[in-house]
Amino acid sequence: MDEISNGNCAVIFGGNGFIGAFLAESLGRSGRYRKIYLFDHEAIETKHNRFRLDMVRSTPGATEVLGDVRQPIKWMPQEKVDFVANLAAVHREPGHLIHEYYETNVLGAEHVCEWANRANARSIAFTSSIAPYGLSDEKRDESSLPVPTSAYGGSKLVAEKIHVAWLNEDRARRVLTIVRPGVVFGPGEGGNVSRLIQAVMRRYFFYMGNKNTRKAGVYVKELVDALLWVHQQQIEKQDPYALFNMSMEPAPSIRDYVDAVCDTAGIKRHVPEVPYSLLLFASHSISLVAGLVGMRQLFSPVRVRKLVQPNYIVPSYLLSSDYAFKYNLTSAFRDWQALCPDDWK
Repeated sequence: MDEISNGNCAVIFGGNGFIGAFLAESLGRSGRYRKIYLFDHEAIETKHNRFRLDMVRSTPGATEVLGDVRQPIKWMPQEKVDFVANLAAVHREPGHLIHEYYETNVLGAEHVCEWANRANARSIAFTSSIAPYGLSDEKRDESSLPVPTSAYGGSKLVAEKIHVAWLNEDRARRVLTIVRPGVVFGPGEGGNVSRLIQAVMRRYFFYMGNKNTRKAGVYVKELVDALLWVHQQQIEKQDPYALFNMSMEPAPSIRDYVDAVCDTAGIKRHVPEVPYSLLLFASHSISLVAGLVGMRQLFSPVRVRKLVQPNYIVPSYLLSSDYAFKYNLTSAFRDWQALCPDDWK
């Protein structure tokens, strides 16, 4: 299979999202594409993230296309499509109704693959999740049996199978790369790790018996580098299918995250411990009151339980392929701080 040709285009579904912006920037920097289309149901201005907006605006060839993967995709670029990335997903847990995960993640996969057929695209990279593995205290790698325990995990597993079906329609000429990342963090993320940084720095973070709980995670720049590296390796070796986990190895513990925050910020913090049972009771009480008055609240029992549940994922595919990891937790945080100091104030 030939390498990616210069002068054609790449299409990123969910391109205005957190990972999409970094993927677009990396593709733009490569100089391989005349256009990089960012297909998203929200314009980049609505993301309320200046760092992400500036990144997209400065990416050579980046062009926004408004559209919804939950509906059949009628738009088609004029250029030949060399590379497709499907990052479009509903992922926040809790935060959505059960059917919403399947509408976006499953219907979206079907519509993207159907569009790829019409575009005669030969390469798809799909960002799945470690959620299909379900909950377990054991280490899991790519050979572990997926047993999803949430609508998000179930919908992502089905979406993987839809992409595999696309590949199998013409396995001799197609390339599919599926990555299952842990929590992805970095500049402009605004998610769990950003909240942890702020909580530690402002002295309202505490352990609840989860100091040694391992949480698989990866810096967003490492995720993009690994995804493109695996995809290019497949092209060169004529290997049509790859599925790999994406996490630092070993997966950091909660204490590792806290220590790295303190080291990066140049601060010292004594982090108190609060009984898990007390916090779970409090979260149920707050959730009940919030439900009665119709308020949205972030301190939900689901989030409290997730904080003490380990997700120790091993990136065995990358380790066996001699992929050279570029970041550990501390170097990733320092790079993040240098790129986006506002996230560390």
